[in-house]
Amino acid sequence: MVLRRVLLALLSDPRLIEKLSESRPIRAAARLTAAAITRGQLGARRAARGLGPRLLRLRDAFLGELKDGARARGWPWPPGRGPGRGGRPGAAP
Repeated sequence: MVLRRVLLALLSDPRLIEKLSESRPIRAAARLTAAAITRGQLGARRAARGLGPRLLRLRDAFLGELKDGARARGWPWPPGRGPGRGGRPGAAP
């Protein structure tokens, strides 16, 4: 509890923060952090580029299966026979 208050008081001092930011270990840590973030962003961009063609193939396969299933059920409905067009509720098309 006391340590927390002391740290809070020290870290509230702008002069101390500025001195710490100019120290060699803090600057090295900041440099490492910036490099890691940049490396992560570049890796994510490369992964996203490689994912595009696979997603297109997945979309095409899904749409093909959907259309095949719809055709097997007689879709598109003949005029006046589809659900919600005045036919019996629950009646087969």
